[in-house]
Amino acid sequence: MMQRRQLEDLYDAHSAGLYHYIFGIVHCESEAKDLLQELFLKLQHQELPSVESERAWLTRLAHNMALDWLRRHHTRRSAEERSVLEPQPLFQSAADPDTAEFARRVQAALYELPPEQRSVAHLKLWQGLTFEEIAATQGIPLNTAASRYRYAIDKLRTLLRPLYDEIQP
Repeated sequence: MMQRRQLEDLYDAHSAGLYHYIFGIVHCESEAKDLLQELFLKLQHQELPSVESERAWLTRLAHNMALDWLRRHHTRRSAEERSVLEPQPLFQSAADPDTAEFARRVQAALYELPPEQRSVAHLKLWQGLTFEEIAATQGIPLNTAASRYRYAIDKLRTLLRPLYDEIQP
């Protein structure tokens, strides 16, 4: 059984990133919060395994829980449709209208990515995971993680090219 302090340290260090990752899969704030809480409730009844990366291990657990949730509720398609219709902000709101517009357009481009690419890009760019950690987290080959990231970046470049051209002096 995990010690309370150990669990608190894990929560403090990783809960925000895990929440955003889960939310990126389930596209529902309340479900993401519930899954995060369920994850840490399960952890309190386990021993902390000897792992190379706590973040990768926790993200793998969160990934599996989110996918199980999608399977149980058969809402993968509706969640993806909702995410396109009602994307949640990935960036904090900005007082500067130009910064706010930039963030809005980057976020819209991210939501145009296929879910597999968006998930890998999120883990790489926002969570700072390595391709090895992403592969382990998602249960995919290392080359698949790298290629999904490459495709995501290529598509983002294409989608954001007009924005780049617009802000160049």
